[in-house]
Amino acid sequence: MSNEVEVNYNDLIAPPFRPISQDILADGHKHYWLNGGRGSTKSSFVSLEVVSGMMDNRDYNAVVIRKTENGIGDTVFAQYLWAIDALGVGHLWKETKSPYKLTYLPLGNSIVFKGLDKPRKLKSTKFRHGYAKYIHFEEVDELRSMAEIRNVNQSLARGGANQMFFYTYNPPKSITNWVNGHVQTQVGRKNTLIHSSTYLDVPPEWLGDTFIEEAEYLKEVNQKVYEHEYLGIVTGTGAEVFPNVKARTITKEEYDSFDKIHRGLDFGFAADPLAYVATYYDKPRKRLFFLDEIYQTRLGNDEAVRKIKKLNPLNEPVFADSAEPRTIGEFKNMGLNIRPARKGRGSIEHGIKWLQDLSEIVIDPKRTPNVLREFSGYELEEDKWGNLKGSYPDKDNHSIDATRYALEQLSKPGGMSVFKE
Repeated sequence: MSNEVEVNYNDLIAPPFRPISQDILADGHKHYWLNGGRGSTKSSFVSLEVVSGMMDNRDYNAVVIRKTENGIGDTVFAQYLWAIDALGVGHLWKETKSPYKLTYLPLGNSIVFKGLDKPRKLKSTKFRHGYAKYIHFEEVDELRSMAEIRNVNQSLARGGANQMFFYTYNPPKSITNWVNGHVQTQVGRKNTLIHSSTYLDVPPEWLGDTFIEEAEYLKEVNQKVYEHEYLGIVTGTGAEVFPNVKARTITKEEYDSFDKIHRGLDFGFAADPLAYVATYYDKPRKRLFFLDEIYQTRLGNDEAVRKIKKLNPLNEPVFADSAEPRTIGEFKNMGLNIRPARKGRGSIEHGIKWLQDLSEIVIDPKRTPNVLREFSGYELEEDKWGNLKGSYPDKDNHSIDATRYALEQLSKPGGMSVFKE
């Protein structure tokens, strides 16, 4: 930070953000996904980091982005003005409102504010000198998809080294929301830091008595809404089939300790992907782990067998849908140790119920991203009156089917069957 700033920077950021500030100073990561509920100060933190960082290098500029240009003045623009004032450097910055822009007078670099609804303006962003060192997406949960972000990043990620991308958002309550799904896939990625914060991490005097009272009142009258709005917890919509999914890295020590592996295969047809899974069941703790996956459309039988054998070098049994005896025969003739999964009335419902009763379904976002997407996104559908249907949807469940086939060996005689009808 510039020597002209005569404030204690650590006094301006909540304690949980101080290690992240050091990480940013050291160019520790490229992507920072910062989520939290109301009053978590995530956006305040980013605005302070961007403003202070720019004051040290004339080539550092910033682009701050929201879904729409309308309302920028009352939201992110006001947020960055607050940061400038908090740092005690208001006299060193010039503000412009048409278009929204903040210029650091001693060096001439600037912060520009854009809306995704004006893509031409965004893509034509130019600076007097330097490049977009900082790109800040505010309220990411308001955007439609990761594709919107990629388009922006591809346009702005040029001309300079060690660019940083900040994504601040309140996690949507639905597990299937694209933001929640994408962040799950980023767990363990080397250039990405994911951080969650809440108002409980912030000095109470920063928030005021009224804020605290409102939060505590909601906690008393509606715990679930409180958890989502104030703690930033993905509470779900109530339609999730597998609330016991846990996305995390499976360590090498865990992986090496897995002995009995269960493998399953769901054949792909036309646009439907072939799905192969390898799982380990921790019976004492009722935990299921996913080790490997193949998930691909238009995959020929010979290529599918080759890929499966690569992940299953000892050619241990693979269980597949017995409704496809011809395909099973073809795979067997190619040397795959494939066996038909058994049938049973109500087996789909029983199999899903068995999976629901597990204490945890542990899915590593890097090892099996498609398994994670399907399991975390599998939800009951609504009827025309808005009520949840009693049957499970037969779509986006290819790895789920493969999992049920893989676990045939865990069924008990006379008990539930976990296999497809």
